[in-house]
Amino acid sequence: MKRTNDIQERVIMPNAEKTDRIRQVPTIVRPLDTFDRRILGALATNADVSYVELGQMVGLSAPSVHDRVKKLRASGCLRRTVAVLDAAAIGKPFLAFVHVDNTGWCKTEELMAMADLPEVEEIHSVAGDTGMLLKVRCASSLALEALLARLYAMPSIRSTRSYVVLSTYLERTSQAGITDFADTGELHPV
Repeated sequence: MKRTNDIQERVIMPNAEKTDRIRQVPTIVRPLDTFDRRILGALATNADVSYVELGQMVGLSAPSVHDRVKKLRASGCLRRTVAVLDAAAIGKPFLAFVHVDNTGWCKTEELMAMADLPEVEEIHSVAGDTGMLLKVRCASSLALEALLARLYAMPSIRSTRSYVVLSTYLERTSQAGITDFADTGELHPV
């Protein structure tokens, strides 16, 4: 195990200072089994359940579930537990995705400072016809306009394209399940 980590560090990290702490994929100590995936699935739906309730949901005892949750946290599969806020109820019903085009590398210190704004929920470096993708929630179209003005004040920003969400049909955190896409094109949830 140690030898693998040393090799990974040599292969992945020679330019660590240039990558600005890009989040690495967590190293899973052991593969996830069906119970782990059920636990993660239940917690993704409602993290407020007790270990007793969680055990009943997945078919394990409370101490066994507690032990597995500790291991899932230690492995990085379960990073943190958060409250999911209702955007409309807190005064931010306006959801938009903003494609940002700029000169040079998109992950500038200036652009990453946008993460400090509570309206910016996600910042992604993407492949395609744009460099960065922002997910933002605002109080109104005027608030989005002010956010865009702040972006355009940055000297490296060439253009933006905003996609305003009219309706949301599915929005959730990462899911523990994996779909097996068979050669036949049929979906087989695992």
